[in-house]
Amino acid sequence: MASAAITLAADAPTLSSANTGFMLICSALVLIMTPGLAFFYGGMVRVKSTLNMLMMSFISIGIVTILWVLYGFSMAFGTDSGSLIGWNSDWVGLSNIGLTELWDGYTIPIFVFMVFQLMFAIITPALISGALADRVKFTAWALFVALWVTVVYFPVAHWVWGSGGWAFELGVIDFAGGTAVHINAGAAALGVILVIGKRIGFKKDPMRPHSLPLVMLGAGLLWFGWFGFNAGSWLGNDDGVGALMFVNTQVATAAAMLAWLIYEKIRHGAFTTLGAASGAVAGLVAITPSGGAVSPLGAIAVGAIAGLLCAMAVGLKYKLGYDDSLDVVGVHLVGGVVGSLLIGLFASGKGQSTVEGLFYGGGLTQFWKQCAGVFAVLAYSLIVSALLAFILDKTIGMRVSEDDEVAGIDQAEHAETAYDFSGAGGGAARTAAPAPVAAAASKKVDA
Repeated sequence: MASAAITLAADAPTLSSANTGFMLICSALVLIMTPGLAFFYGGMVRVKSTLNMLMMSFISIGIVTILWVLYGFSMAFGTDSGSLIGWNSDWVGLSNIGLTELWDGYTIPIFVFMVFQLMFAIITPALISGALADRVKFTAWALFVALWVTVVYFPVAHWVWGSGGWAFELGVIDFAGGTAVHINAGAAALGVILVIGKRIGFKKDPMRPHSLPLVMLGAGLLWFGWFGFNAGSWLGNDDGVGALMFVNTQVATAAAMLAWLIYEKIRHGAFTTLGAASGAVAGLVAITPSGGAVSPLGAIAVGAIAGLLCAMAVGLKYKLGYDDSLDVVGVHLVGGVVGSLLIGLFASGKGQSTVEGLFYGGGLTQFWKQCAGVFAVLAYSLIVSALLAFILDKTIGMRVSEDDEVAGIDQAEHAETAYDFSGAGGGAARTAAPAPVAAAASKKVDA
């Protein structure tokens, strides 16, 4: 017995300073994705909504951080109850976790795993905000975030990643968040916009991005931070799977960007910066669930397919009449579904597990498992998110007034504007412009 105990003790994981440091860096990389998302979305809206778009992402950092510490981590990763939710009273408020107490089966402290997963919880509701641009009260949005992460994100994270969660036990593969993050957020976005309705002037007024450089900056920060998002999800660097995920993240993103641009050139006659940024994000979304299971050649296929299908999907809002302001449904929902389902076709059996997809001789077994995870999360998030939006709309109201929406939500909700045009006409020494010229300039500023 003594020798067995000695053997077990020798086999038990010990704290790795290398993996711990790596995971802390990855956590910071995932955090920077939320400001990156804010810039990405902020550049895509009209000038009068810029600050509101930035704030809808930033407020998620504050709200979700506190809720995660109080009870979210316990709900998502605590002891399983009925395969639907977790709970661990010792983790409430993070009050009974030792500094060097390890995450079960790994070489990093619980605190490190907790903070890494916190960053995922922060960005997921922020993704939803892009669909609601220009028209939602900030107070209603903040309350929606708090309610949504509690009744949707925390339980779904347990289903997918928590020990005992039904999707986890079924064998649904989701390396870093295709279902729990992207399908979850995309379906929620669709549910909310079906309740709150379209922007004033949808399909009538021009609603072009006001700052494409800001969009490209945001996309660049997302691409950079996504390496922590994806490669970090293996929770260490001991067997090369994290390195495979890092490589596949780059490869799929490049393929998706190229596929989107090719489609755009054929369909619309130009290679646009917005298309490049959107294609890159589509590739990042699609490789998130699949990158640990596919080869680099498989990653090219995943990225190219996602780039093409997401580029096609963004136009559906005009055909079907739902106002997804910044294409959250077209990119995150569609990209998440594509990336998750393609695991059932392209899984090589040489990455995170020995599971093989249809094209590698594994049949359709894994594909059907992926379908179960994808459509369960999609339906749950869509229905519950719509219900939350309906309740908030009927109580405190979700939308700003028509006058505030037309005049600009930045001024109405935040008493600020993104850009100060007061000095645009020159210094005080210049003579005043004639009245007709001044009036024309004023109209340009207002636009």
